[in-house]
Amino acid sequence: MAFKNQGSAAPRALVVEDINVDRVILSTMLGKFNCETTIAQNGKEAVDLFLEGKTFDIVLSDKDMPVMTGPEAVAKIRAMGATEVKIVGVSADLGGMEAFMSAGADEFIPKPMTLGDLEPMLQEVISKKNMSG
Repeated sequence: MAFKNQGSAAPRALVVEDINVDRVILSTMLGKFNCETTIAQNGKEAVDLFLEGKTFDIVLSDKDMPVMTGPEAVAKIRAMGATEVKIVGVSADLGGMEAFMSAGADEFIPKPMTLGDLEPMLQEVISKKNMSG
């Protein structure tokens, strides 16, 4: 894997996922790319992190979660003015893509996500971060 992340600050990732096994898998994959990962167990927790002033380079969000769904959280995060963060919807639900994209997500990846899905998105985030920082 020819992943380049030398000499730059670690990308800050937020994983929004209610299923523990899926959280562990995504966190482990992000760890392979030296990401600093924060976990939210539902959309409300993700929105609360943004309300607290936390910033992230990339958000990976599940669709169907208790309290607040992924697309609801995406819409609220975008409404707060968080336009620089890359938001990726992740779901096994075939209707997930439309729900996430209409809410303001940048991309949608069907589950199961692979390292091959994640790498180009993180390369883009790191390149953007290096240019702006």
